[in-house]
Amino acid sequence: MPRGSILIADDDTAIRTVLNQALARSGYAPRATSNAATLWNWVSKGDGDVVITDVVMPDENAFDLIPRIKKLRPDLPIIVMSAQNTLMTALTAAEKGAFEYLPKPFDLNELIAVVGRALADPKRKAPRPSSDADVDELPLIGRSPAMQEIYRVLARLTQTDLTVMINGESGTGKELVAQVLHNHGKRRDGPFVAINMAAIPRELIESELFGHEKGAFTGAQARTQGRFEQAEGGTLFLDEIGDMPLEAQTRLLRVLQQGEYTIVGGRTPIKTNVRIIAATHRDLKAQIQQGLFREDLYYRLNVVPMRLPPLRERLEDIGDLVRHFLRTAAREGLGHRSIETSAIELLKTHMWPGNVRELENFVRRLAALHPEDTLTAHMVEHELASTRPTTIAEPSDEQKNFNEIIEEYLTGYFAQFGEELPPPGLHERIIRDVERPLITAALTATSGNQIKAAELLGLNRNTLRARIRLLNIQVIRSPQRSS
Repeated sequence: MPRGSILIADDDTAIRTVLNQALARSGYAPRATSNAATLWNWVSKGDGDVVITDVVMPDENAFDLIPRIKKLRPDLPIIVMSAQNTLMTALTAAEKGAFEYLPKPFDLNELIAVVGRALADPKRKAPRPSSDADVDELPLIGRSPAMQEIYRVLARLTQTDLTVMINGESGTGKELVAQVLHNHGKRRDGPFVAINMAAIPRELIESELFGHEKGAFTGAQARTQGRFEQAEGGTLFLDEIGDMPLEAQTRLLRVLQQGEYTIVGGRTPIKTNVRIIAATHRDLKAQIQQGLFREDLYYRLNVVPMRLPPLRERLEDIGDLVRHFLRTAAREGLGHRSIETSAIELLKTHMWPGNVRELENFVRRLAALHPEDTLTAHMVEHELASTRPTTIAEPSDEQKNFNEIIEEYLTGYFAQFGEELPPPGLHERIIRDVERPLITAALTATSGNQIKAAELLGLNRNTLRARIRLLNIQVIRSPQRSS
C-alpha cells in the first residue's frame, strides 16, 4: 500500500524522472506532469495527498495557481521548487500558503523528508499575502547555499511572532534581516523601531528603552516615550544586545517574562505588545561565562537563533551583489555601469573584513571614480590596492600555516643541493611560483576534494577556493588505483 499519492509538476524532464524514481523507492505513488493545467485537473478531481511544483511552467506560474488550489483544497500541502533562488521567491512561497520551499538544486533526501512531514501534518493556515516587491529592491541578495538557508528560515519566521536572535559580524546585514521579518510578517502594519545599544551611553539606555517621566533625573524636562512605547503593536530591534549593561538586562528580562514595564520615574506598570528581534556580533555564551550577560535573558532572546554568514563564506554571491549595488548607484545619479567577469573574479579574491557593507562602499567608489561604461579588472585592482593598509597586517592562522608549509618545502628542496633559502625578495617570488603546483598537488592527492585539500594545506576552504580561481587552477582527479 503506497504511503501517499504525490503530484509533481515541472517542465524539466530530468527532474520529473528523478523525483518519480526517488519517491517510488520511498514507498510513495508519484504522478508527474509538465504543465499547470494537468496539475489543476488532478487537484480539482481530489487526487493527490501532496503537491510538488516548480514555480515557472509553460502555461502558468505556480504562484498564480497555488491560491486556487488552497481555496479548493485548503489542507493540501504544496511544496514549491524553484531555480529563481531569491529571498522574494521564498517569501512569496510562504505567503501563498506553500508548506515548504526548496531551492534548486535540492537534496533528494531532504525533499523526501519534507514530503513525510507534509503528510504527517498537512494542515497549514495560509498567511495573508503582502504587497508585491521588485526583486531588485530586496534587502538581501545572493543565491549561495548559505543564503538559501537564510531565505527558508526567514520565510518560516515571518509567519510567527517568535523572538529571534541574529548573530553575525559587522556589515553582514543584521538590521536588514530584522526589517524583512517585520515587513513580511504579521506586524507589518505596525512600527519598526531600532535601537543600537553600543551607540547609547550606559546611563541613558533604560530611559531610551522605557521612557521617563518629567523630573525623573536631571535634564528630564518632559515626559518622553521610550522605544517600547514607540514600537507598540510592531517590532523592536535591539541591535548589539551584547553591549547592554547588566542593570538594563535585568529590566529587559522582566519585560520579556511579564509583558509589562515601568517608565523611569514612573510607578504604574504598562502592558506592552511588541515583537523582539535582537542582534549581536559578540559571543554571548562567552560573555555569560565572564559575567557580562545574563544567562536567563540569553535563553529568552535566543528562541530562534539565526547566524548570518560573513561575505568570505559566500564569495559566489559577489557577482549578484555588485550588479545590485551598481543599479542602486545608477539610480543615485552615478551613471549606468556594467562590470567585466574578470573584475568580479578579482573581487572574489578579497576577504572583505567589512563584509557586504564594505563591498557596497567599494562599488560606490568604483562607480564614482570611473566614468567608463564598463568597469574592468584593472580598475578593481587599482581600487583594491588603494584600500590596503600601509602597515603590514598580522597574517591569519591559515596563512601562517600555509607559509610554514611552503617554507618547509623550500628549505627541504634547497637542502638537497646544499643551499640555504634565498633572500626575502627572491624567497617571495619563489613562493608565488610554488603556490600553483603546491595547490594542484594537494587537489590531485585528494581527487579534487577541496575540503581535504584545504586541510592538507592548512588553509580555510574559502581561502583555497579564492586562490584556485585567481590562479585559474584546473582540478586534476587521480586515477582509481587497482586493488
